[in-house]
Amino acid sequence: MMSELWRLDATDLARLIRLGRASAREATQSVLGRMDVVNPITNGVVQQFANEALAAADAADAKQARGEALGVLHGVPVTIKVNIDQAGHATTNGVVALKDWVAQEDSPVVANFRAAGAIIVGRTNTPAFSMRLFTDNALHGRTVNPLDPGISPGGSSGGAGVSIATGVGPIAHGNDIAGSVRVPAYCNGVVGLRVGLGRIAAFNPSQPVARPITAQLMAVQGPLTRTVRDARLALAVMARGDARDTRWVDAPLVGPPPARPLRVALVPNLPGGFTHPAQSAAVRTAGRHLAAAGYVVEEVLPPDLEQVIDLWAAFGSADVLAPLGPRMEEMGDEAGKLSMRHWLALQPPGDLKSVLAALALRDLLLQRWQTFFIHTQLVVMPSLGDLPPPVDQDLTLEGQRKVLNSIRAALPAPVLGLCGLAVPVGRHGALRTGVQITTARFREDLALDAGEVIEAAEGVVQPVDPVKL
Repeated sequence: MMSELWRLDATDLARLIRLGRASAREATQSVLGRMDVVNPITNGVVQQFANEALAAADAADAKQARGEALGVLHGVPVTIKVNIDQAGHATTNGVVALKDWVAQEDSPVVANFRAAGAIIVGRTNTPAFSMRLFTDNALHGRTVNPLDPGISPGGSSGGAGVSIATGVGPIAHGNDIAGSVRVPAYCNGVVGLRVGLGRIAAFNPSQPVARPITAQLMAVQGPLTRTVRDARLALAVMARGDARDTRWVDAPLVGPPPARPLRVALVPNLPGGFTHPAQSAAVRTAGRHLAAAGYVVEEVLPPDLEQVIDLWAAFGSADVLAPLGPRMEEMGDEAGKLSMRHWLALQPPGDLKSVLAALALRDLLLQRWQTFFIHTQLVVMPSLGDLPPPVDQDLTLEGQRKVLNSIRAALPAPVLGLCGLAVPVGRHGALRTGVQITTARFREDLALDAGEVIEAAEGVVQPVDPVKL
């Protein structure tokens, strides 16, 4: 039924539209109808574009009727996070003071989605300045986890994760500097792909000042989806280049065939911190799925893992958090301010000498990991060390300590500029447990291949109806 098109993944939906068995308007109307049902409960989408999206869908249908060439996402509804530029709409980043910061030009990611024929139906929520594990702000309000309203939907791409989980489009844009794609994917039981540094062109044309150097090294874009094949499809669209991006690399989406069998390092328990037994069990379950498919799997730590994790704070606290702190105090909401104060108290910024030393050490540790990946192609770890946290856990000092301990699992990939694919594995009550698959730079293809093996064993994620408050 056309009203049920929102249930389909992007791959199937694009095929139906291309074959003429559904129209872009019908697909868009279906997703907008689903949004009307679930968004009043979850508040995942905070800028909704019904008229604009339907006009774009009609233009897409007219283009198809004329027999013109169609993009791979022709007629497929998608969402965009409110912290990147989309022409004609405010790049609010969850901040009241930025509610009128209207972009004049699309960021490369938005431009790439449009070029592929996608229909943008709305923009998704994020915490103030996209720097909490909890998606709530004074401008757009709280985003609610559809599986358990008392649990965080993750951050900072919490709105994106919720929209995917509830069927508001099959592809949602997100970005990730410390887990902000993979953590919401985990909290909402969906798939999330953090790409390697340089894979996807990413800058905001409206940005008036340079980003901190460590943000340039760690922050990347990525999709959230319900199927691994959609993550692969979205990657191909988002990775279309932009020569203005200083770090984008025109690397092939499929690398040279590695020696077989592929080897997998399992890390069920993170050194130096707490790992919940359910998360450890998820890693071992993922390992069994991969072993059954012919991978060689062993529990072994990649080089200097604890030291790599600690590097995020060693340069991120001084170069990312410390400069953001005054802006948060000036323009952020009360929860954002309190969370940031606790974060800086627990991970105080170092001096210039220590930051430079940490950046130098990063290069050495990345070299050791790249050497490790020559013989062991994948690392499987928990997406978070702990279960998804209760709402607002970071608003006490001890609660923030637990949050920072849990996100240690998400830090190796941004510190070293590597990819990480989050996939659900197992369950814990109403929630999904989950793992992330990390590979060498520009080998997202290997992570996606492994993710499809796990998905085949666990089952494809289906949209959920949100639990009502």
